Amino acid sequence: MAIIFITGANKGLGREAARRLTGLGHTVLVGARDPERGREAAAAVGARYVPVDVTDDASVAAAAADVAAREGTVDVLINNAGIHGPATGHDRLTGADALAVLDVNVAGVIRTTTAFLPLLRRSADPVIINVSSGMGSLDRTHDPARPESKVVAPLYTASKAALTMLTTQYAKAFPGIRVNAADPGYTATDLNGHSGPQTVTEGTDAIVALATEPPGSGSGRFVDRTGEIAWS
Repeated sequence: MAIIFITGANKGLGREAARRLTGLGHTVLVGARDPERGREAAAAVGARYVPVDVTDDASVAAAAADVAAREGTVDVLINNAGIHGPATGHDRLTGADALAVLDVNVAGVIRTTTAFLPLLRRSADPVIINVSSGMGSLDRTHDPARPESKVVAPLYTASKAALTMLTTQYAKAFPGIRVNAADPGYTATDLNGHSGPQTVTEGTDAIVALATEPPGSGSGRFVDRTGEIAWS
């Protein structure tokens, strides 16, 4: 059984992934910045709460130190924390808006990955899963048959495109770690006002599959609930 740390796990996809993975017998650490919500979610799914704000270097370092002291290692890091960005008109977006989204969706992944690398390297089969989106795919957002092509969300899509590239680069940089990206699909969560047609359980299929696949399954992949998909 694996020790799994999930960021942004107090609600939505992160919480459901935590519930499913604890149900499979894994030790799950619920990472969340809100203590009340984090503790409630951890108690509900049978996990341990670890405070973490992925936009704060000291908070991420403290989370890694907490896990090092308690569990001693991490087998699977799931970088799930993410935000959509402002709902204001696209003609009013600012540089500050962009930096806020990138700070969570990209820099937050970098902070957490760097802090948790020593713990991952203690594992016999370390895994990093970045929760990305088909919204960051050039192919899917330009295919009129795909729902991704109907949405205009400049900052979110740009951040997810950056995250998928970061995933492929990490896969090359860390040959001893399986680094893959998961596309949950259009899932009903707070991020989209619960407008997605998929349930959170369906939305976590790719995350759970990547977290539980056997050693040697491959790195540098982009996976949705139906299987591997193209990066473009």
